[in-house]
Amino acid sequence: MALLNASRDGDEGVLFSSVMICRSSTDRSNVVLFLSVGFRRVIGMSALQDVEGSEPPTADAVVVRLDQILEELAAIVPDSTAVSDAARIDRIAWLEKLRAVTAALQAAESVRFAQSQVAEQLAAEVHPEAIGRGIAEQIGLACRISPVTAARRLNTARAWWFELPNTYNQLSAGELSERVAETIVTETRHLDAEKRRQVDEQLIAAGVSKLGFKAATLCVRKITYEADRQGYVQRGRTERKHRRVGMRPAPDTMAILTGYLPVEQGVACYTALQQHADTTVATGDSRTRDQIMADTLVERLTGQTTAADVNIELQLLMPLDTLTNPDKDTAAVIPGQGPLPAELAREILTTSQGRKWWRRLFTAPKGSTGSGPIVGGDPTRRHFDGWLGQLIRLRDQTCTDPYCDAPIRHLDHIIRQCDGGPTVLENGRGTCERGNYVREMPGWHISLIDCGFHDGPHTIHITTPTGHHYLSRTPDPP
Repeated sequence: MALLNASRDGDEGVLFSSVMICRSSTDRSNVVLFLSVGFRRVIGMSALQDVEGSEPPTADAVVVRLDQILEELAAIVPDSTAVSDAARIDRIAWLEKLRAVTAALQAAESVRFAQSQVAEQLAAEVHPEAIGRGIAEQIGLACRISPVTAARRLNTARAWWFELPNTYNQLSAGELSERVAETIVTETRHLDAEKRRQVDEQLIAAGVSKLGFKAATLCVRKITYEADRQGYVQRGRTERKHRRVGMRPAPDTMAILTGYLPVEQGVACYTALQQHADTTVATGDSRTRDQIMADTLVERLTGQTTAADVNIELQLLMPLDTLTNPDKDTAAVIPGQGPLPAELAREILTTSQGRKWWRRLFTAPKGSTGSGPIVGGDPTRRHFDGWLGQLIRLRDQTCTDPYCDAPIRHLDHIIRQCDGGPTVLENGRGTCERGNYVREMPGWHISLIDCGFHDGPHTIHITTPTGHHYLSRTPDPP
């Protein structure tokens, strides 16, 4: 391990470091896992008032009534008036119905909003390939969910509205749960409109609303299969093209690695891990069966001898003494995954058998001036690449659109390059693919609120075609 000498300006500078633990010459894997962690808040950034995303005032009677209902329901929460348990069960049952009715009303508003937006885009002569773009994004911002989740909700709403009227009517009446209604949409998505309506009628006749979720799902699959057996088989063949691997964060510094595989392949993988674990346990290994299966998965995927020596590039935003001082307990941050305690980060660095390289940059001391605390850039360049692009990814961690947790795919100019926007750190933002494209639609505006060089995070302001406003801030380092 080689550690280059570095200096700080008192307590005002922060050391930005990255460590790369590479595979040895004997490793068979080309897999390198990137982890970025921050060990303290970046100091020396500009101040920002605590302004939340706001909406324009509305005189809509439905919104006013809904606001009153929300206040009434919120007032019940702290109510400690004694009532019978039977009454509380009645309340729970009616609140569950309210969930379904609310979902139905939200679906109706989403469909009508989409129809109106498409009409406006057609009137504005938007390119045919872009018609519909930005609709799900606006719904996602309103619901505080990712654009992908919002698009899924919108597609579900359209299916209820146009092709599954009986399902939608039961949802509207509070007789069918939203979860079962969504499952009906998913399980019938390969059917044409006519067959979908036939299945919809059969499901109501079969009493799907009175079944538990698992029984309801099996009922939907049975009726759907009988409606179009060939289509059901073809759907299975088509879905195999969508096989993939994903990862999402889990509590307690863990992650969930998933494989969406054809069923026979998934069973084969799991069986192989089980058999290896059984054999290893029989030899007296002190690990549990689950631990052995997890370690074996890592070792076979990476080609390493032991799971703990996984190939990693570990990027640390931290003072230099945080690595060496055991009394420093500020949590690190793995972008998109969550906090990692300093002690665990130090263990990764000290216990891994991989080779290590260190790269360091300093943030600007508080109150300093200049074009940027970490890196400059050629303002005439068109693309954010090299370390400039890497620093934007490290700063933003995930897509900067509010509520979007998608990984960064594009590096976008906040002030467009064609409008004279420079290719510098403060004018860059990381986005997912759809987030970059949607800002080109009519009515979308993005502006820089805080460059992030002083006492506040890098912050941008987003205005949607309906005049709603949202703020997006980069995550705060610990």
